[in-house]
Amino acid sequence: MTSVAERFRVFALVLLAPLALAACATPRTLVVSQAPATDVAGKVEIYVATTRQPAAEPVYFNGERVTRLSFARLDITVPRNHKAGELELPDSGPGDPAKHFTATHVQRLDLAPVIADVRREIMRRPPNQRDVLVFVHGYNTNFADAAYRFAQIVYDSGFKGVPVLFSWPSRGELLAYPYDRESAYFSRDFLEANLRGITRDIGPGRMDILAHSMGTILTLETLRQATIRGDGTFGGKLRDVMLAAPDVDLDVFKTLMYVIRRPVTVFVSADDRALDFSRRFAGDKTRLGAVSAKDTETIADLEKRGARIIDLSEISSSDSLNHAKFAASPRVVQLIGERLRQDKGIGFAGPQFGDKLGDVAGGVVGAVGSTVGLVVTAPITVLSGGR
Repeated sequence: MTSVAERFRVFALVLLAPLALAACATPRTLVVSQAPATDVAGKVEIYVATTRQPAAEPVYFNGERVTRLSFARLDITVPRNHKAGELELPDSGPGDPAKHFTATHVQRLDLAPVIADVRREIMRRPPNQRDVLVFVHGYNTNFADAAYRFAQIVYDSGFKGVPVLFSWPSRGELLAYPYDRESAYFSRDFLEANLRGITRDIGPGRMDILAHSMGTILTLETLRQATIRGDGTFGGKLRDVMLAAPDVDLDVFKTLMYVIRRPVTVFVSADDRALDFSRRFAGDKTRLGAVSAKDTETIADLEKRGARIIDLSEISSSDSLNHAKFAASPRVVQLIGERLRQDKGIGFAGPQFGDKLGDVAGGVVGAVGSTVGLVVTAPITVLSGGR
């Protein structure tokens, strides 16, 4: 008798044939460069909390699960000729710091040293740069890929606070979708513990969360259980929750929001090819990240539940699957950065926004793809809620 796993592989191969071309042949690793990192555009310092199993260098953390958090610090340089929205990486090896994103330092840390290190980083910054941005990556992402992508987001967005990568045990394999999904659920308590640890140590600063793809269900489930425990705001420190291309069943999202009861910003794109696979694998149920702004009834319903929709369907990027537009489009990643520098989050609100950009979800929330350029170039009018 054919096993469930074998049936899934056959089914997935049929559905994923067009996507397989985009998959990396060789898993990426964090090979630390020994070349001088002098001819670079900048450096991004990232703290890591992970439920991945520790592994030997240059993997550092693999795709298997462990029942405790591990910690690390990474230094990644940005190449001199970097273009916003691009992630310049070598085909193999450490790469050239002048041409590629390059790891120059990787240090595993125990809990006490990482707490002390993060606290020092926060306190040495001016008061307006003491925020923490937590990134929760998506499906089919190994540790190195998550680290490099986050470094690119931090640099392109201009974020000046402390970046924290929460890396859960994705195997980084195209056909490991069921395993990855269970790993996301496995990591809920650990993400909550990490968020609570951060908010205890950031003083007057605030915490923002940016989650991508399958990482959004991990984030939402964590917020749900934190709310049930009685503190879904994490001591009032949690500000923006941004969900990029969320691989979440639309019906499930609605039930989660009934408990979470806080605003979340959702980046969607109706042409997301990866979410089209996920939809067919999940019983032909609509994924939140593939909702179209043209479906005004659905958008209005989501807005009532606290979701603020930004439609990227008309935005082009270097991502062939249209699943990482939030990071691969220069305009969108700059939009995220502009809003992180504001006090009230990334939400767009106010009648002026609706009047200027058209009636999306009743003019209350939303940005149709072709208007994102305006959002980025006119932050005073749009990003401040129309003030």
